[in-house]
Amino acid sequence: MKKSLIRCMLLIIPLLAIFSNAIAQNQSGKRDSLYSGTLKEERVFEVVLPENYKPGSAEKYDVLYVLDGDWNLKSAVDVQQFAQNNAYTPPIIMVAVHNTDRSRDMTPTKVVQMPGSGGADKFLAFLKNELVPYINKKYPASGNNILYGHSLGGLFAVYAFVAEPQLFNSYLIVDPSLWWDDNYIQKFAGEKMNASHAGKSLFIAGRDEAGLKQMGITDFDTFLKNRAPKDVKWKIAGYPDEHHGSIRLKSVYDGLKFFYDGYGAPDVVFHPMNGIVLKDKPYKVYYFGSSQVHYTTDGSEPVLTSAKMQFGNDLMNGAKLSAKALDRTDRFNKSTVGEFKIGNALPAIAQPENIVSGGFGYSYYEGEWNALPDFGKLKVVHSGVADKDFDVNKLPRRTNFATLMEGYIEIQKEGYYIFILDSDDGAKLFLGKDLLIDYDGLHGNGKPKTYLVPLEKGFYPVRLEYFQQGGGAQLVLQYVLPGEQQPQPIPFDRQYHKK
Repeated sequence: MKKSLIRCMLLIIPLLAIFSNAIAQNQSGKRDSLYSGTLKEERVFEVVLPENYKPGSAEKYDVLYVLDGDWNLKSAVDVQQFAQNNAYTPPIIMVAVHNTDRSRDMTPTKVVQMPGSGGADKFLAFLKNELVPYINKKYPASGNNILYGHSLGGLFAVYAFVAEPQLFNSYLIVDPSLWWDDNYIQKFAGEKMNASHAGKSLFIAGRDEAGLKQMGITDFDTFLKNRAPKDVKWKIAGYPDEHHGSIRLKSVYDGLKFFYDGYGAPDVVFHPMNGIVLKDKPYKVYYFGSSQVHYTTDGSEPVLTSAKMQFGNDLMNGAKLSAKALDRTDRFNKSTVGEFKIGNALPAIAQPENIVSGGFGYSYYEGEWNALPDFGKLKVVHSGVADKDFDVNKLPRRTNFATLMEGYIEIQKEGYYIFILDSDDGAKLFLGKDLLIDYDGLHGNGKPKTYLVPLEKGFYPVRLEYFQQGGGAQLVLQYVLPGEQQPQPIPFDRQYHKK
């Protein structure tokens, strides 16, 4: 069976080579080359920079090294661009390494059936000592490298992982010929696998279950389970109804998503985000996501041994709450930090004279701003009451306007209140002279800001500033009552304006 596979491969390789020149003409990469002292020959490669790259920029990019670049580059570029456009991967550099003697460079041992085989060690030395340093020096490379190999290229990628684990961070291995020379690579790995392989990622793709066994992938999976360091991350993917060539498309897409797991994922969000708390009086912080999130209350970076965030989390006294999703690739995990400071309940006032319930008073202004204006310097176009019929979308303008709402809110029960403000564009919420929520600037809606504050019974002056530039207008103010969980609009009979 293995001999027949080699014969089949010897037929496939020339066919791919015939088409490689035509394919290369359609590549979008920059053709480059260097003379290899190791291989004693000129080596050609193509470099594809991210579309958003600007010469002179300090930004750095991960590098995907594509073996068999003569015919693998175009599909890899198309798939990566699709994944990037859908926020699964960041922009990356691609380096497509063209072949001169594939059967020599990709194989770790000599076999009779393939004359000239067994030059993988020299090809790996070329990558390590010549090509990768050249790319790092000439192009904006981040130092995070991925190696992509298919078929014999996949065999070489596994060889590179075992022999030089520090050269690449991740390995995209597609239908690799691990059966080569009576499963030599597994014996080689058994001698070499050690702690230096820790922290690497491998995505190994094959066809269906029979194909995985045929190529030696199933056996290598068992080997990794028994011998790989604990923090080596790998995935075996089997694709039914695919053949040796067609499997590349799905494999590149799934492999890149595997390596960049968590890229583009939303930050951890908890509510309230910040606030004032009373000494020795507990309060709750709510988390609504599905990721495995851990948190600390001293501002330190959460780890797996940190407390796990639940739907409702009971806290006490001041805290610098740091929360982080730890079920994704750590490289892209970001901590969300909220601060809760010990203070006093905001003081209420007695009911002011000459006020009536039914909504806050508002003033309407026209103009174009990128941030909230100084309302004291603006001319009021008209004013009224923001009652149950009020809607910012019913104002004379749909864009380039601002409103200032002022009045009083009646608090009938003392305790912790969570105020919620969502707007498109900028807004600020004040209680008396205290700025609770600052959501200024140009932005869309859908990401509300929240603040926890202890209040007394009585009345509080309210000031709500808002401006809208372009797009859809939205302004939503809600609160959560003490002891409850569900946000609700502030009832109009508890909103007051001056007569």
